[in-house]
Amino acid sequence: MTATIATKEAVISRAEETIPAPVGADLAPISLPELVAAGELLTRVDRKYVVPLATIKRLADRLGPDSRILQIDGARTFGYRSIYWDTAELASFTAAGQGRRRRFKVRSRAYVDTGATFLEVKTRGPRGTTVKERIEHPEILSARLDVEASDFVSDRLAAHGVEGIDARALQATLITRYRRMTIATVTAEGSLTRATIDTDLRFRVPAGAALDLPGLAIIETKGTSTPSAVDRALWALGHRPVRVSKYGTGLRALRPELPDLKWHRTLHQHFLTA
Repeated sequence: MTATIATKEAVISRAEETIPAPVGADLAPISLPELVAAGELLTRVDRKYVVPLATIKRLADRLGPDSRILQIDGARTFGYRSIYWDTAELASFTAAGQGRRRRFKVRSRAYVDTGATFLEVKTRGPRGTTVKERIEHPEILSARLDVEASDFVSDRLAAHGVEGIDARALQATLITRYRRMTIATVTAEGSLTRATIDTDLRFRVPAGAALDLPGLAIIETKGTSTPSAVDRALWALGHRPVRVSKYGTGLRALRPELPDLKWHRTLHQHFLTA
């Protein structure tokens, strides 16, 4: 694995290493309407892994007929771009890194291949679950959230007991880009779990430095407290959940004056390795 850090004038290096192909060739497809109909999983338990690209092919080969891969118009990977918003004091970054109960995350997300854009607010629910709420909203490229966006953020933060945040003062702090595959697996109880596999990971501070991680993938399983088939397959391959956040880990990697917080091991094993 290599990491490339460049100034804003430099072109972000492209990944020379690619995912072993074909990935998930034996997995049956699932359509987006089927995936949505099965449940949004907006309240969920997440487990995250950082793995070499070669692990993806080995993972797909271990999944059985109950696992399917999202396919839209023949494509199985899709581009994402997220812009994260935080206070000048980085309250979101700090709360997440310290594991505070009342932590939050605000981002503008663009689905590059379809053109869909959303504004999302993530908070913590009971028993460690993640609650994600969103509205359709044009991608926000200005220095501040507009009125509709700031009103939505203020309302959702207040509803979940996150106090002292002025949504009108939030500013863009990190931009991420990556390609995503989504695997859906039906459990023995008949519920649906999902796993997202993100590759071609790129991070940039607005008007600042950039970081490219061509040799890594971030896998996130999203379901109930019961481990999914993807979790069990990753464990069999020797991988365990780690503390990683595209926002928190990416921002710290690009701003060395910030503390490592709970991401110390992941930062020094993966993000800061050159």
